Amino acid sequence: MTSQPTVSTGWSERVDPPLTGGERESLRAYLDFHRATLAMKCEGLTDDELRRQSMPPSALSLLGLVRHMAEVERAWFRRVINAEDIAHVWSDKGDYQEAYDATTASAPKAFDAWHAEVAHARRIERAATSLEVTGHQPRWGADVSLRLVMLHMIHEYARHNGHADFLREGIDGSVGA
Repeated sequence: MTSQPTVSTGWSERVDPPLTGGERESLRAYLDFHRATLAMKCEGLTDDELRRQSMPPSALSLLGLVRHMAEVERAWFRRVINAEDIAHVWSDKGDYQEAYDATTASAPKAFDAWHAEVAHARRIERAATSLEVTGHQPRWGADVSLRLVMLHMIHEYARHNGHADFLREGIDGSVGA
């Protein structure tokens, strides 16, 4: 264990999604649940622990996942749905994988970027008149609905939260939820 201070993710509470409710409310709640799960997996670790890589040759780390999800939030909500012409957060080349390499990354900067992108995503989602609002996904060469984006984001977080479970267990033995 290092003498570094531990990181506070800024999201210490995870709220269970409702068991009943409308589609949009449910999508929003599940997306926020998964966002909070990633934050929970990172809570209380030092910068060094957050940068700890899983196993060679992978550069995967909890901090890399946070950086990657900042990139993904930006891409789907700001670039696709909101049609903003903005650069990637961590890559000059537009490579989403670069975000995974957190060997020299600062946890506070990564969490600040992630929180900012989540705030933008929430604003864009709430401003949309319906789940049928579309944006263009250039990698697919197709228009996609906000509904698809929210479902994709839930899938993306759920998949990476599985990685986060194993990474956290390898750091300090914490398991569960």
